Amino acid sequence: MDLNVLKATAMQMVASGKGILAADESTGTIEKRFTKIGVPSTEENRRAYREMLLTTPALGEHISGVIMYDETLRQSTAEGKPFVEVLQQAGVFPGIKVDQGTKEMDGSPKEKVTKGLEGLPERLKEYAALGAKFAKWRAVITIEGTEIPTDANIRQNAKDLAAYAKMCQEANIVPMVEPEVLMDGSHTLARCREVSERTLTALFEELKSAGVAIEGTILKTNMVIPAKESGEKKTADEIAEATVALFKKILPDNLPGQAFLSGGQSEVEATENLNAINARGPHPWKLSFSYGRALQDSALKKWAGSADNVPAAQDILAHRAKMNGLATEGKYSSEMEA
Repeated sequence: MDLNVLKATAMQMVASGKGILAADESTGTIEKRFTKIGVPSTEENRRAYREMLLTTPALGEHISGVIMYDETLRQSTAEGKPFVEVLQQAGVFPGIKVDQGTKEMDGSPKEKVTKGLEGLPERLKEYAALGAKFAKWRAVITIEGTEIPTDANIRQNAKDLAAYAKMCQEANIVPMVEPEVLMDGSHTLARCREVSERTLTALFEELKSAGVAIEGTILKTNMVIPAKESGEKKTADEIAEATVALFKKILPDNLPGQAFLSGGQSEVEATENLNAINARGPHPWKLSFSYGRALQDSALKKWAGSADNVPAAQDILAHRAKMNGLATEGKYSSEMEA
């Protein structure tokens, strides 16, 4: 493990004005997105879509890294240039999703644990050889009533995240640890805050216990936010206040940064909330973004499977990346959307 390399990569991943594009949708997830726009999910269509994203002009101005799916990491442009090379030339770190999805937790079928630790060191070695500089592992924490999540579920997911992170660092790959407290359901902001605190507390205990170097690690977690069906309306300032207060209580100062997931927020909401969080800075750690839908949604709809629409779709992606880049510095305003 070369800690200096890991630290330098982690710091560049959360550099001011930049964030991470999550383009690591599994084949099943991308199929659902394509179905909504009437595009068949063939390997060629997936490749063409990812090429549109990754060849966006000046992508590296506001994007520091791209998380890819196994298929995408191995693909090339229509002209035969590997996607990894496209990113490297744009000054963007290639990243890889290494978890293999979720399964029901033994004894608690409403809760999920993540698959993929078996054989992971060998896969990481191959991904490093293919050019990956960082990886991502997502754990899903469900809130339902007062009993779920259980402490056992939170602890198991934290242990698995820590085991994955240690394996990554031994392969000289920066681990992005993603415990996501889902926005699904009807829980309040206060309940999200309580569960997020339990989750992050367990995570950092397990990272320490596993000997993971925090200064070579990136956190990717949720904002403290009410669930979609809660009926509770909170302003960006209220979400920022709750999120920053939680982070100040839990996150170690030597963590390079945290890149928020969008978790079902709209494109503009995700930007407004990120901006409000950074307007409360400076913070001991960089607070950046690692958005999937909140960067891609409008660009995907504009692309709609047509090569003719690529430039317009790329303009949309570049705009969203720029808006979020400004939000990492607390310099965004909704007037800039025009």
